Amino acid sequence: MSDQKPPFSSLPISDPLLPNPPFSLFLTSSDHNPNPNPSYDLLLSFHGKRKRTGVHRKAPLSVIHQPKAPPPPLPPATLEPDGVKNLPVKPNFSDLSEDIIVINKEATNEALTALTAGFPADSLTEEEIEFGVVSSVGGIEQVNYILIRNHILSRWRENVSNWLTKEDFVGILPSHCEPLLNSAYNFLVSHGYANFGVAPAIKAKVPAEPTKANVVIVGAGLAGLAAARQLMMFGFKVVVLEGRKRCGGRVYTKRMEGLNKFAAADLGGSVLTGTHGNPLGIIAKQLGSSLHKVRDKCPLYRPDGKPVDPELDIKVESAFNRLLDKASRLRQCMGEVAMDVSLGSALETFRQVYGDAVTEEEMSLFNWHLANLEYANAGLLSKLSLAFWDQDDPYDMGGDHCFLPGGNGRLVQALSESVPIVYEKTVHTIRYGADGVQVIVAGGQVYEGEMALCTVPLGVLKNGSIKFAPELPQRKLDGIKRLGFGLLNKVAMLFPHVFWSTDIDTFGHLSEDPSHRGEFFLFYSYASVAGGPLLIALVAGEAAHSFESMSPTDAVTKVLRILRGIYEPQGIDVPDPLQSVCTRWGTDSFSLGSYSNVAVGASGDDYDILAETVGDGRLFFAGEATMRRYPATMHGAFLSGLREAANVAQHANARSSNIKIEVSPSKNTQSCAALLEDLFREPDIEFGSFSVIFSGSNSDPKSTAILRVAFGGSKRRNNSDGTKADQQHSNKVLFQQLHSHYNQQQQLHVYTLLSRQQALELREVRGGDDMRLYHLCEKIGVKLVGRRGLGPAADSVIASIKAGRGNRRPVRVALRVKKEKGSK
Repeated sequence: MSDQKPPFSSLPISDPLLPNPPFSLFLTSSDHNPNPNPSYDLLLSFHGKRKRTGVHRKAPLSVIHQPKAPPPPLPPATLEPDGVKNLPVKPNFSDLSEDIIVINKEATNEALTALTAGFPADSLTEEEIEFGVVSSVGGIEQVNYILIRNHILSRWRENVSNWLTKEDFVGILPSHCEPLLNSAYNFLVSHGYANFGVAPAIKAKVPAEPTKANVVIVGAGLAGLAAARQLMMFGFKVVVLEGRKRCGGRVYTKRMEGLNKFAAADLGGSVLTGTHGNPLGIIAKQLGSSLHKVRDKCPLYRPDGKPVDPELDIKVESAFNRLLDKASRLRQCMGEVAMDVSLGSALETFRQVYGDAVTEEEMSLFNWHLANLEYANAGLLSKLSLAFWDQDDPYDMGGDHCFLPGGNGRLVQALSESVPIVYEKTVHTIRYGADGVQVIVAGGQVYEGEMALCTVPLGVLKNGSIKFAPELPQRKLDGIKRLGFGLLNKVAMLFPHVFWSTDIDTFGHLSEDPSHRGEFFLFYSYASVAGGPLLIALVAGEAAHSFESMSPTDAVTKVLRILRGIYEPQGIDVPDPLQSVCTRWGTDSFSLGSYSNVAVGASGDDYDILAETVGDGRLFFAGEATMRRYPATMHGAFLSGLREAANVAQHANARSSNIKIEVSPSKNTQSCAALLEDLFREPDIEFGSFSVIFSGSNSDPKSTAILRVAFGGSKRRNNSDGTKADQQHSNKVLFQQLHSHYNQQQQLHVYTLLSRQQALELREVRGGDDMRLYHLCEKIGVKLVGRRGLGPAADSVIASIKAGRGNRRPVRVALRVKKEKGSK
């Protein structure tokens, strides 16, 4: 999986040196998604993904230019002694600060801990809203819930080997907050945010005998193992069917040996991408393992083996980054058209227009960066969506990127302990219906259960290797088809001794042939963590596909030719490897590829579609390709298993109580999201952070309108809202700001349906956005939701508004490209 890709230096999420990090707690329900309009709410820049792109390299020290002075720090907020601002919520401006509980003076740090676990700083997640964690969204109750939730989470993170109980908080929280404590604790534990893993205290909580429904899990990768352990904790009877002779799926650590040398080689997922909040980092901590930070230093070597000139290295990398910036601005101009354009075509067009990388060596360097980009996405740039290839960047986990000494097989081994796994059971049919499920394996054996969880890779779903009866809904089939599933291969070599530099973890090699730019373009040194002198060469892009048919002998010969071209001119002998292993993930029938990406025509919506439950709560799906926030990662796969365990438990409990769970996703999520975003490019009325679109020319005051509220990011302010009184009121209503850096940078949209008359009345409310929020939620009594929360009822309204506008199209910026002054 894409954890094979190397680390990068990311902004720390919880830096204690930051002066009073901001955290605005708007009193609203929201979709925890900085891009809640996934079809066309496009990110402005590629900066996050650029750091995520394959290996993150530091510029050579000899040519690092004097950095610009950092921006001045944000002015510290004025705090009360308890670390919390007074928070009058009601419009009478009465001081209600005493209603906000004071747990300790660590509210800021605890909020940042929650952010690393994926919780928004200023609102509830959709999961929390659906779980009913508070009686009403917004207000003091929500503020207190968030404080309690953050405190519970932080307390468990202090000692992840401990089983945290509600009793641990007796005497810490006021007695009147007991319902909120129960709510927060139950949510965090049931959804796998606390009390999960492999610590003895946690394993001891698994009941000796299951008391709940039987669940059949297909696949013993990280998603299947995470779900199985969690469901066993909940008391379910579980059986895991695995087609291979081993568990772990695309996470595979092979023991290599020769001449008394041994090494653990991660042939699949290898890098823990970010340690802040990474659940696999928590598992490693429970195992008592320290992590090895992958160092940024990554020297590059020319095709002839000579080091790349540092000045030229900087020049080409800067040019490459400028092209990414230009491509990001282009997609902003293109709107939904960008869905049908590839990232590769945009980059190549700009390269030619601006004359970057014109010499042979410059082109080799430029192609190395393209290979690095294809490595990060396990996909060809010609097939990656310009619009959404980096849609998951806002959720990137902070902290170092690390290796686990001894290999990630240690995680797999610990997670599989005591889990009932039946190996060499290739599933070919899954039947589901009102009476339960039947999972049929090769040979005709049938495994029956009340529910089934399918965790097979996207490549297997694309191939149709498993038949579903009845057939999966068309929207899910379409999502499977739209998403991309790329390829990355490796050559692992165990040598008699380490002949390369020990102060680096990576080094790169340039190719003269653009069609082979990804062939052995990057080397990983595992000597410090594998237990022996191990090197792994990566094969990405088009080269990864042709590699599948290359003989292992030819592959190793090519790698040795590269290594000897680099080191023998330095007087260093490169011995033959003691053992070599070549991966073939593309032809592995249990994976048929490496990890997912957003292909041309797809969007982040498709990850959500793949995650949807079908068959009235009988058939569930997990795996990295079902995780919109963390696709193509090991921790994404693991978290998807925890998510579905909670989902299975919810449906089982509802079924036993004869409660029907209403799941009514829009039947045309993508197209309606696209229309909605297009319509809001030209709202009918706009005031402050609010914008409204009406149903065509219908002037009926009772006709339906759609209102959108924007939080965070750069807001367009109506001049009438900039009064001093409004600003003063806003300062009173905002809670002590604790946003993380990405919360500040991303704009979040929430929606609601209301009447034309209500929208016009809302526009006339004075006192700024905060008074309007109060009027909207308290006076009108509507609920703000994420775009998906509007449901199918909004689809007809969206279509009606679109029809009412006739053929009017959003204003587009001309796509003519011209050279800037000074360009070559």
